[in-house]
Amino acid sequence: MTVRKRVEALRKTLEHHNRLYYLEDAPEITDAEYDALLRELEALEAAHPELRTPDSPTQRVGATPQAQFAEVRHRTPMLSIGNAFDEDEVRAFDKRMREALAVDKVEYAVEPKFDGLAVSLTYRNGLLAQGATRGDGTTGEDVTANLRTVHSIPLKINEPSLEVRGEVLMYRRDFEALNARQRQAEQKEYVNPRNAAAGAIRQLDSRITASRRLRFFAYALVSESPSGTHAAALDRLEKLGFPVCKERDVVPDVEGLLKYYAKIGRLRDQLPYAIDGVVYKVNRLDWQARVGFVSRAPRFALAHKYPAEEQTTEVLGIEVQVGRTGALTPVARLKPVFVGGVTVTNATLHNESELRRKDVRIGDTVIVRRAGDVIPEVVSVRIEDRPTVTRVFNMPSKCPVCGSAVVKNEDEAVHRCSGGLFCPAQRKQALLHFASRRAMNIEGLGERIVDQLVDKELVHTPADLYKLSLEQLSDLERMAEKSAANLVAELERSRDTTLERLIYALGIRNVGETTARDLARHFGDLEPLEKATEEQLLQVSDVGPVVARSIRQFFDEPHNRQALKDLVASGVRWPVVEPAPRLQGPVKSFVLTGKFSGMTRDEARAKIEAKGHKVAGSVSKKTDFVVAGEDAGSKLDRARALGVTILQEKELIEMLENL
Repeated sequence: MTVRKRVEALRKTLEHHNRLYYLEDAPEITDAEYDALLRELEALEAAHPELRTPDSPTQRVGATPQAQFAEVRHRTPMLSIGNAFDEDEVRAFDKRMREALAVDKVEYAVEPKFDGLAVSLTYRNGLLAQGATRGDGTTGEDVTANLRTVHSIPLKINEPSLEVRGEVLMYRRDFEALNARQRQAEQKEYVNPRNAAAGAIRQLDSRITASRRLRFFAYALVSESPSGTHAAALDRLEKLGFPVCKERDVVPDVEGLLKYYAKIGRLRDQLPYAIDGVVYKVNRLDWQARVGFVSRAPRFALAHKYPAEEQTTEVLGIEVQVGRTGALTPVARLKPVFVGGVTVTNATLHNESELRRKDVRIGDTVIVRRAGDVIPEVVSVRIEDRPTVTRVFNMPSKCPVCGSAVVKNEDEAVHRCSGGLFCPAQRKQALLHFASRRAMNIEGLGERIVDQLVDKELVHTPADLYKLSLEQLSDLERMAEKSAANLVAELERSRDTTLERLIYALGIRNVGETTARDLARHFGDLEPLEKATEEQLLQVSDVGPVVARSIRQFFDEPHNRQALKDLVASGVRWPVVEPAPRLQGPVKSFVLTGKFSGMTRDEARAKIEAKGHKVAGSVSKKTDFVVAGEDAGSKLDRARALGVTILQEKELIEMLENL
């Protein structure tokens, strides 16, 4: 795999897990795994700066705010903090601070790193005026009504105007009580206190938030003219009535940082709340301002993470779980063991490569870790304790859920079910993707509706959407007759689509919007695409062996072909297009930025692509032209720095006539 492809794959994976963690409160990977992916991407972008883009996960934090809440633009960005995992990284941080400040010693404010949801509180005229989540760091969600239900947040203070930042979390005992109630009601339990707290803050009904027994701890006071120290600011917040962590401290140097880390590590299990590390901050606020920020994190702060807790137990069996994207994950069924504060009975083995590398067998004694205090994993096997007879596990050739063929590409470690449109395990994800804005654009068909349609077994494949009646939709929970009628109209409208939208909607692995557009322009209709060999697919612009193989695997699965036939039978239609003309000269690469007056950017894209040329999303050395409209931003600056030819809208129109 090329560096560019690996960077793109990492970004896609990280954005997926950002959404699961920050918006859906349902993480699929551990914090440690996420950190490893992010570090790999950071290293690749550092080695290849031309691949770095403003929307990369390395350049921002969190995830895009949810649509059901009003957006709040943070006056000062709410950034994440860089991580350290060993003593050498802490010492390197201290060295950077001393060199940046040209001093021999730096004093630090230190405190536990809460595992909760970061929020900002704004007070005007002494009253709580607004509460917002961090969101993507620049824009958050207005959750004022919900935060008002958190008893430890003051509604009135003796200060006319103030912005306070802190963490909403749930004590361990309250979390255990909540899950006990969930079990009693036969409802899904929460993964950890952090997800329970985050989910409560994003409830549309603030009465649910109030029932969760949430807590708030302040950790920063926002000031436009920083003076004094961070420790003094926390003392001031405490006097104003804000809860502030009692375990905070001030240390004189790097040795103090390491001693504090060890001290809190010993106290960790005794704390009433979950932490995953400690935070170090340069104490003097003017020094913080002098050291400054990188794109997604303050330079003056560092989070020193603790290693995950580990225990030993026995592997009773190995099964396979099929994820929402079709990934098959081997899971070890364990003899129950108490790890990280909970009893663990299952642990992920990630994929076949990891299973073979660790040589995990049924009957083995293994070390289990709750990595990041989230998902248990098997760390290693105690070979010296291996019994005489053990059983080696082999990945299945058929999906255990739907029976479709299991495929594994050479460049991937993961086995996948090929029945994307058919497999029940992938059904919800496939339907949400099918209905998304860039695919079939079915407005109103969101996650809540899809969950009910699948759970009630009303929809099995996308074609079933077009069989839904007004009565069936009206019977769904929180679905009024008018909303149901609107959705029926949206479904009817979506029957008329374009080939590129349909191809993208199918959810073929590795086929994004741009590739779907290239495939539509190359083949002109679905039937020749469905029958195309890998060699024929490789003739399409930017389709390499991996993408060609993914397309072929998708259409080779009978279940997918049947789902497509059902779609056509349900009335989904698209105009057949003339295959793109073969260019006499080289393909030119364009990037569009800013606002155009005579056409939209989508129209400009269509005009360029109709001439057989490409429109990319970011500027690189391979870009031929950047077309700049009004209010053009960083892409224009990047083009100037690289010496890329810059066109105005009028110049683009003239060029298109001659291309």
